[in-house]
Amino acid sequence: MNTFTVYCPDSTVVPQIENLPFVDSVWAVGNYILHDASVAQYPDNPVPMVHNTLTSSKDSIDYGFGWDQISLINGVPLHEEGFRGEGMLIAVLDGGFFGIETISFYQQLVNEGRFFGQYSLMPDFVDTLPSGWSEVHGTIVTSAMAANTSGELVGTAPAASYALIHTEWVLSEELVEEDFWANGAEIADSIGADVINSSLGYRKFPDFPQNDITYENMDGLNSIASRCATILGQKGVIVCVAAGNDGNNEYYHVNRPGDAFDILCVGACAADSIIADFSSRGPSYDGRVKPDITSMGVQTACYYPDDMLSFANGTSLATPVAAGMCACLWQALPGYTSSEIMQMIRESGNFYDNPNPEYGYGIPNFYQVYANHVGINDYKPLILSVYPNPVTDQLHIVNPDGNIQTVTIYNASGQLVLQTSVPHSPILEIPVTNLPNGFYIGTATLNNHQTATFKFIKRIP
Repeated sequence: MNTFTVYCPDSTVVPQIENLPFVDSVWAVGNYILHDASVAQYPDNPVPMVHNTLTSSKDSIDYGFGWDQISLINGVPLHEEGFRGEGMLIAVLDGGFFGIETISFYQQLVNEGRFFGQYSLMPDFVDTLPSGWSEVHGTIVTSAMAANTSGELVGTAPAASYALIHTEWVLSEELVEEDFWANGAEIADSIGADVINSSLGYRKFPDFPQNDITYENMDGLNSIASRCATILGQKGVIVCVAAGNDGNNEYYHVNRPGDAFDILCVGACAADSIIADFSSRGPSYDGRVKPDITSMGVQTACYYPDDMLSFANGTSLATPVAAGMCACLWQALPGYTSSEIMQMIRESGNFYDNPNPEYGYGIPNFYQVYANHVGINDYKPLILSVYPNPVTDQLHIVNPDGNIQTVTIYNASGQLVLQTSVPHSPILEIPVTNLPNGFYIGTATLNNHQTATFKFIKRIP
């Protein structure tokens, strides 16, 4: 974006920065004060954003309390076809992932090499404050996709890989958070994310009121986060962004970066398809249909720390329900671009021929998209399992048929860094100790000349 963000406690330095020959403009995006952890107020018995704790019998043998949210967008048949997100990487940009390590699906991600790491973009001042229930938002959002407890809650992409990126500090509302979002988007792109889920929105900055956003700013161009989202959507990432929860407010429009071009801005409805009164409305200021699609965000089943199963409301929940299915659909139709997949999803909406400010193009039908396009401009790559991921020294490749002949590894710039012939074995061991820290894409060539790809991150211990 040709920008950078600096912490500058001495405002007298700003004119010197402005006079540098390569600087076009300078403006304030935050006003932080270092906090003393002793004055941070956290409840002794934190109460999460829960509406009903689930104690009744299960609604479905397989999906449990997740049945309504996946069936509304017709995702069950896509799972039954074998597409549950295998080989797809979902990056979650959110406000913290407190307690996610205590949820069972997290350990599954780690054990199966599907956890691509947790990143925090919060400045040093955050480290003076304790983590707590105020930072649980990213945890529940991720659970709507990644949960995998049969008969209790199965998410919309239970077999996908995940990277968790902390871009939001919930105890502060300042314009710099959009810079954090842009930085998080760069990280997601650099590690090869296929889908980004962002259940965040920016409109009002109580701690920085001079930068409150007006409807005129919702044109996809005024926000660095919106511009970054547009670039990602156009260049190969499916970007799902929450529309916002301002539907009942005087300002009822979608938040940014939901106003971006070539993304999926997601509104919220109930299981009976009735729009949620809180779901932010469109269109964007320049007249584009927003939200793009609508998903279930009323009484959506999710997990809190310690496998506490509950319901929650918000476009924050509707978005991951849809994002998980986007990963499954793209897995099923890998011959299409991100832009093509998103457009097909819009076209499957029940209001596509007559979009409106509440639903946008409507509730999508994911299986119908697959049924309409399978076999057209398509192929089905073989998927290999790799672990550990991230890796420090020895990468293991699980290949039950034992028919891999060669493994080739490229760095993020597309340069060949390793090529080796391997024995026919169901579990291969590839030494990567000498590889620099970073993101890699591997290709395995089988003895029938088919190829399979995999991704991994190398970290120096």
